[in-house]
Amino acid sequence: MKFGFIRTAAATPYVKVADCDHNTYNIIKCINEAVKNNAELIVFPELAVTGYTCGDLFSQRCLLEGAMEGLEKIKIYTGGKNIIAVVGFPYKYLGNLYNCAAVLYNGKTLAVVPKSFLPNYNEFYEMRWFREALNETRIIDFLGEEVPFGTDVIIQSSFMPEFTLGVEICEDLWSVIPPSLNHALAGATIIANPSAGNEITGKDVYRKSLVESQSARIIGGYVYACAGEGESTTDVVYSGHNLICENGVTLSESKRFENGIIYGDIDVYKMASERQRNTSFRTDDSNYTIVETDFKPNSCDIDRFIDPAPFVPKDLKKRAKRCEEIINIQAYGLKKRIEHIGCENVVIGISGGLDSTQALIVTARAFELAGMDKKGIIAVTMPCFGTTDRTYNNAVSLVKELGATLIEVNIKKAVMQHFEDIGHDPDVHDLTYENSQARERTMVLMNMASKYKGFVVGTGDLSELALGWATYNGDHMSMYGVNCSIPKTLIKYLIQYVADTTEDKKLKEILTDILDTPVSPELLPPDENGEIAQITEDVVGPYELHDFFLYNMMRLGFEPDKIYYLSQIAFKDKYDKKTLYKWLRNFYWRFFSQQFKRSCLPDGPKVGSVSLSPRGDWRMPSDASVNEWMKVLDEIRDKE
Repeated sequence: MKFGFIRTAAATPYVKVADCDHNTYNIIKCINEAVKNNAELIVFPELAVTGYTCGDLFSQRCLLEGAMEGLEKIKIYTGGKNIIAVVGFPYKYLGNLYNCAAVLYNGKTLAVVPKSFLPNYNEFYEMRWFREALNETRIIDFLGEEVPFGTDVIIQSSFMPEFTLGVEICEDLWSVIPPSLNHALAGATIIANPSAGNEITGKDVYRKSLVESQSARIIGGYVYACAGEGESTTDVVYSGHNLICENGVTLSESKRFENGIIYGDIDVYKMASERQRNTSFRTDDSNYTIVETDFKPNSCDIDRFIDPAPFVPKDLKKRAKRCEEIINIQAYGLKKRIEHIGCENVVIGISGGLDSTQALIVTARAFELAGMDKKGIIAVTMPCFGTTDRTYNNAVSLVKELGATLIEVNIKKAVMQHFEDIGHDPDVHDLTYENSQARERTMVLMNMASKYKGFVVGTGDLSELALGWATYNGDHMSMYGVNCSIPKTLIKYLIQYVADTTEDKKLKEILTDILDTPVSPELLPPDENGEIAQITEDVVGPYELHDFFLYNMMRLGFEPDKIYYLSQIAFKDKYDKKTLYKWLRNFYWRFFSQQFKRSCLPDGPKVGSVSLSPRGDWRMPSDASVNEWMKVLDEIRDKE
């Protein structure tokens, strides 16, 4: 598929115990259906050709020969089809019987993988019939081919080297050290698990948790196919609980007690990128047999949810927990700085906008945690040419409601004097006009901090830092920036959380109006109706797009064309291609050109997985060229 996605499938066909012809027919039927749905990897349950519950019939030559005949038919059927099939079957080798999975592609057997751990407790007694896997991988004559037989085998696509497949079988996953850990360290980005776990009360929850956590532990994809209806119910029942997970997240899950196929598009490029950044993930394939195949991914579009707001939790309960956690991280970070310096006061600029509101909320929390009088929060509002009544009134009301000390410094006269000093026409509303105000405000705050023997709390957020939407040595500067790793899309939810949970009706009213106010630096005069004339998103673009771009570029390491492709899926009902391309190009240009501002950021707490701190997560030269990224964007433009 496009941009490193592999469409995987987990299938549970209806089986008849010990009827290899019937089971072979249904396996082939599932492969055919999966091909029609553009699946490129399909995994079947453990011992799918015979059925898992054959018992002592596994000692019958008739059954074992029927299984081999069925497997050969399946292998032949895969000829000319662009799908890898992992099929469970019993295999006799050197007089011993093994519970195996065959990896089939384009009419060939790529590998035969035996089960490493055989359960022999409670309802399980596999050691009665099977032997555990050999300690080493061997080359065997299998259905007329030279095929590796063993657990330490990786299947790799020569067309997409990041697509590497390892196999473990059922109980292997439940063991103390699952083989998939070694498979992943040997390079496998996807693990296939043919399984036959029976169903008891509550086991599905544990099973899902286990598959999710294992996919997270290996930083990879995991396709789990479980036996279902048709298996013997003499003592236990099988539900066909299939799962497709990617790095801790379930992409697809079957409805239990219904046989069928589920699909999930796994991003192997993302897995490879995550592993590359993780220095604890040390790969070594020296003891593995690597089987190269000419498998080539399809070019069809993906069918997968792409989150348009990756920084914002979707579950309301989780969102509330996350918001409380973030505010606490911010507040405890600030509390430590206050206690270390030993000051009783901090200074913070309040505009009536989102960022300064969040910063003031956090500062108030920090003072409460430290047992300090909130009158020590010197909240300064500095109206100038662009200040509207709405933001001014909200700023004043918010400070009073939170119990901080309000100081108003009208900076119009000082800025006008500055224009005169540098010879700037105040009727020319250019960058000088705007930045002079921002720097005057910062000077006021810094000097206020000296006066009150405190320090300045910064209010700028992660989205602004990514775009460089800050005046250098203006609002760009502070002594501690509490919002430095919080994106704009998340700040809204943090403030909404406080509004929803506060018992102070007046505070709730103020916060609600702030949330409804357009985002603006208010550096240009209001319109004729006294409303905000300078809307930030009209200039730099929608923050929801920039936060999406930022997350996918920094957190996931995606390239511009992949981000552009994913944005079309995430925002398909809101923005057209032209708009998405325009702001993506703008994002890259601003991100590279404004690094110099990020290279000298003040301290501030990291709260999520993305941070632009030059001392922590992001080390980038201020003069790095954007040309390679622009070349990709130019190719997109030329194709459209």
